[in-house]
Amino acid sequence: MTSSGHVLALCGGVGGAKLAFGLAHLLPAEALTIAVNTGDDFEHLGLSISPDLDTVTYTLSGLADRERGWGLAGETWNFMAQLRRLGGETWFSLGDRDLATHVLRTLRLAEGADLSAVTTEIGGRLGLPDIVAPMSDDAVRTMVDTEGGALAFQHYFVREQCRPRATGVRYLGADAARPSLRFAAALTRPDLAAIIVCPSNPFLSVGPLLALPGVRQAIAASAAPCVAVSPIVAGKALKGPAAKLMAELGIEPSVEGIADHYAGLIDGLILDVNDVSLGVRVEARGVVARAVPSIMTTDEERIALARTTLGFAAELADAATRKTN
Repeated sequence: MTSSGHVLALCGGVGGAKLAFGLAHLLPAEALTIAVNTGDDFEHLGLSISPDLDTVTYTLSGLADRERGWGLAGETWNFMAQLRRLGGETWFSLGDRDLATHVLRTLRLAEGADLSAVTTEIGGRLGLPDIVAPMSDDAVRTMVDTEGGALAFQHYFVREQCRPRATGVRYLGADAARPSLRFAAALTRPDLAAIIVCPSNPFLSVGPLLALPGVRQAIAASAAPCVAVSPIVAGKALKGPAAKLMAELGIEPSVEGIADHYAGLIDGLILDVNDVSLGVRVEARGVVARAVPSIMTTDEERIALARTTLGFAAELADAATRKTN
């Protein structure tokens, strides 16, 4: 485990939130920044919705629905039932208590607060330290190009259930967006000890963060080791459409494909023990591989994987120091 210095985690979605939970339990708040994807944010029913920010916030605060992985535990759905009765759009579900988060966010943004401030405010009221940062306060919107035409992310992911065959992924507004102040500050901290790429979808969850100006270059130039945790186990995604999307975009859905996708950015890749035989192929790409149990179904497994990931990063940092001395 890193004994000192700051850790920056790039995160999005359910899988990423699980590792973020483990990191938050091992590191003091002042030693951790969790930069969260906002490319899937959208406006729906007049509300500003930030699905990944909410998933991470609810997970870290212990309020997330464990079965679905998103939303709040013990949620009720009276609003959706009444909306359906009135003929409103119901393809994107908003729970009764979850609705309060979106209403508050919408009101605060309308008052002039930026997304970073609102995220801190919501997290604080749920008992979280100030460790979660949106990747940007500027609007970035993920678009999935499909054989049937371009789809906004939530239309592809939720309304169409990822069924259309993808031909490309774009991040509208990324070129003109800026990393949030917290994200940018973490990237350039002199005490940055590790950059962790959580096991999130590389295109839909991590891709928007890397598309922001200067982020990819800052990671590549950082002296801190960058370690990714593979979201692919035995050729399949544990959650979501990562494997399907990779295959459709011409990238092998495997740990080798993940290593290729993050080429030039990561120094190490955590793969599951089911893929231990592929470690040699990963290392042939210039990336150090570490095979460990990486499937997280309990809090103990989340914390154990976070501990292993931090320890791996520390080993890589020590090896780099010895090499330069």
